[in-house]
Amino acid sequence: MKHLYELATEKVTVISGPYGSGKTNIAVNLALDIRKQGEICRIADLDTVNPYFRSADNEKMLSEQGVQTLVPMFANTNVDIPALPPNYRLLFTGEGKSVADVGGDGDGAAVLGFSHDDYIEAGYKMYFVYNRYRYITSEPEGALEVLEEIKRASGLEFHGIINNSNLGLETTEKTVKDAINHAERLAELTNLPLLLTTAPDWVDLENTIKITDITKKLF
Repeated sequence: MKHLYELATEKVTVISGPYGSGKTNIAVNLALDIRKQGEICRIADLDTVNPYFRSADNEKMLSEQGVQTLVPMFANTNVDIPALPPNYRLLFTGEGKSVADVGGDGDGAAVLGFSHDDYIEAGYKMYFVYNRYRYITSEPEGALEVLEEIKRASGLEFHGIINNSNLGLETTEKTVKDAINHAERLAELTNLPLLLTTAPDWVDLENTIKITDITKKLF
């Protein structure tokens, strides 16, 4: 693949992955890329487990770019609680394409199981975001355990792997290159295609898709 929007072949594109994988950054970049193609697009913040890095943080920017945001009622307030967006059903019934940003463990993926039949009926593709530079997924076998946990909790199937291995602002060309064989090993273990490797927009590397670092910074 040469563009993120090529991931969105169905009505709903589900982006999932463990804490620190960069799934929210991928989801937001994907929604923006779909919108740039002239399609109607919305993104749903379904991360009910981790309120610290979530697509709701980018609600204003996304709206300004023409991307509809489906966020929990109390997101980004001092009463932020685990909840689904009140207009959650638009994920399946709204015009155009939808992107779902989902928490990346069994607890987070339970929200998918809640609407399992809706994803099947609407048409979906689900992708696992892999970052070898995070503790729990430093080895492909650890990532495999998380992936299987998400599958069990959601009752849905993954359709591919996104290699988003990075060290944040310290990411270099070598950082990206050194992770590729780990991502390929995960693809072998899961029998899923490694669809693409991302790189921050300041890293110039062939055969990667550049993405913008949109995730909020705590420091």
